[in-house]
Amino acid sequence: MRNFSALVLAIMIGALAWGASKTDYEELHLFNDVLSLIENNYVEEKATSELLDGAINGMIKKLDPFSQFMKPEAAELMKSETKGFFGGLGIKITIRDKWLTVITPIPGTPAFREGILPGDKIIKIDGESTEDIDVMGAVTKLRGKPGTKVTITIARDQETQDVTITREEIKIESVPKAKSRILDNGIAYIQVTEFNEKTPADFAEFYNNFEKAGMKALILDLRNNPGGLLSSAVEVSKHFLDKDQLVVYTKGRRKNSDMKFYAESTLHKKIPLVVLINHGSASGAEIVAGAVKDWGKGILLGEKSFGKGSVQSLINLSDGSELRLTTAKYYTPKGICIHEEGIEPDIHVALSREESIKLMQQSEKIYGMSEEEKAKKEKEHISDKQLDRAKEILFAEMKFSGTLPQPEVSKN
Repeated sequence: MRNFSALVLAIMIGALAWGASKTDYEELHLFNDVLSLIENNYVEEKATSELLDGAINGMIKKLDPFSQFMKPEAAELMKSETKGFFGGLGIKITIRDKWLTVITPIPGTPAFREGILPGDKIIKIDGESTEDIDVMGAVTKLRGKPGTKVTITIARDQETQDVTITREEIKIESVPKAKSRILDNGIAYIQVTEFNEKTPADFAEFYNNFEKAGMKALILDLRNNPGGLLSSAVEVSKHFLDKDQLVVYTKGRRKNSDMKFYAESTLHKKIPLVVLINHGSASGAEIVAGAVKDWGKGILLGEKSFGKGSVQSLINLSDGSELRLTTAKYYTPKGICIHEEGIEPDIHVALSREESIKLMQQSEKIYGMSEEEKAKKEKEHISDKQLDRAKEILFAEMKFSGTLPQPEVSKN
């Protein structure tokens, strides 16, 4: 019990540093009594550390799906994602309505190829119910050695189905080279699959190269982008905003949680822009989309975004564990709270679940294929209604503004 007393003292000191009063923690005596009774009288002996971990996790479950307590090994596992590689299925998950829910599958991953969709509820992992599971518990079960299999039970549209997926080493290319290109009429297309450490440099390289090649308009595809690093999302936003324009701000209970992020410079001459979003666009993707919409720098097209707009502060604990605690929420420049609200597109173009699955699987088949293989698949090809509509809008805008590239006239 000496270790527990020391822990309680450490918690109280830390809590006071964050602004809590001493009277708020008088009920810790009750907790101490219960812990002592369990340790001395429960039918089986339990390690104090195990009981304390359970108590901490239970307390955090009362907060929100995004706050997490991570032991040292779990903390290292989570850090691997921002580096752009990890092992698993390739899905971003959260807890919504008490169930494990897919935010989005990551393009180029096993989950993406199997047609897992944003909003799918994972109700079982290898036959075990996920009811009341926390995110870290789910991550531990879903990840594993590449080549091994895991079966998840998906609930979608009041139907359930088992999907067996082979784990792979997930290497995230945040700005896929195979998909970013210049389309017809000088319209460039850049897809950003998430915002990690490499994203700002990779995005800038494509943008600059397309600009040199005569880009006249841009389609920025943020569909199924689950977000990532705030700093990377802000850096990408600078390509579209004017100097000193607000990108996003945060607001919480404590003043040090209130921050504002601005576009520090004007990087490019402004061109017609369409940003594609859908139900899988979350967090950093919503920050970029919200800034573009509020400042009138482009048109948002697609479907309402996911609505994940909360800030998690990472607090290092004495034993190497980490506490990821929600301390603020994201707001667009016009003061719209992103969290649980999402970003509405200017032009709503919906895709059915069947169309979404087909397009996801189709993109994986077409990119990397030879021209002969692509031709064989042409009969099965379906068009991307959202992308096609974006091209139509940009074509019309360039035509009426007089910026549409003119065909060369033969001198013969």
